[in-house]
Amino acid sequence: MSESRSIDEVLQQFEGYRRELCAYAYRMLGSSFEAEDAVQEAFTRAWKAYDSFEGRASLRSWLYKITTNVCLDMLDGPQRRARPMDLSGPSRPDSPIPPPEPDYVWVEPIPNGLAFGADPAEHATAKDSLRLAFVAAVQHLPASQRAILIMREVLRFSASETADMLTMSPASVNSALQRARATMSKVQPGEGGYDESDAEQRKLVDGFVKAFEAYDMDALTALLKHDVTFSMPPLPLWVRGPADVAAFMTSPGPSACRGSHLIPLEGANGLPAFGQYKPSEQPDVFTPWAVVVLEFEGSTISGLNFFLDTERLFPLFGLPPELRV
Repeated sequence: MSESRSIDEVLQQFEGYRRELCAYAYRMLGSSFEAEDAVQEAFTRAWKAYDSFEGRASLRSWLYKITTNVCLDMLDGPQRRARPMDLSGPSRPDSPIPPPEPDYVWVEPIPNGLAFGADPAEHATAKDSLRLAFVAAVQHLPASQRAILIMREVLRFSASETADMLTMSPASVNSALQRARATMSKVQPGEGGYDESDAEQRKLVDGFVKAFEAYDMDALTALLKHDVTFSMPPLPLWVRGPADVAAFMTSPGPSACRGSHLIPLEGANGLPAFGQYKPSEQPDVFTPWAVVVLEFEGSTISGLNFFLDTERLFPLFGLPPELRV
């Protein structure tokens, strides 16, 4: 077998784990872009070390070990990603719009296609731990506790497997897991998510699209939970409650979104997502404004997330640089 052939075969083996490793790195890092970089670096390290692998562990757990080390290297600092709701109290809808913060401040969305495989059962078990709220909560943990919590409670690795990957003792893993659980019990939000088989939730999504494109605030607020949150990263601003959402959206700056079009995406973080294009000065030409991700609690919309970094996010989600209708 030629060397190039063996390289291709090994890399093809690695590729079979790319999506689940990307989802893992995303939970660790809170950024789709950093997660992709981490997996690529892990594959590079794995290829260089492949001769010493010798099959003493499963290829999957070995790749997780390397990816964990890459993520821990990337997390070597005090900065943690957050959501606007983690950093301050809600703003008044008539508050001045603050300047944007750098992209490294924020938990970013991840396309479903980067994080989920083709297996629907895998999708169902993984998506709750990819919710924006869960990923933001995990960022409160120190890096090693973050890895342990995800490995043990999301990926279901045993304590001994986790200990091997982190070069710790099983007792140390269990102790760190207890500390991580205690922190998560304080910061993790309640249950919530999206089930595509739920007709009521699908109806909510359709209702949101119709109301938003018509800019009908009465119809829109009727779909929202009483304490719904509305945020627009990278702006460190958010508002709470249907009345304040409506007041904010009809205030002079945000009302420029009137007449927007929403393009359905495959999804983000296991949730319904859209590319928002708002009117430009040219008739029938619409320009990128936001990737919109909806959050749910039962039969209401509990979160409206408008991610404004279209220069980076629109290519990530495969959205065109303009929309002509």
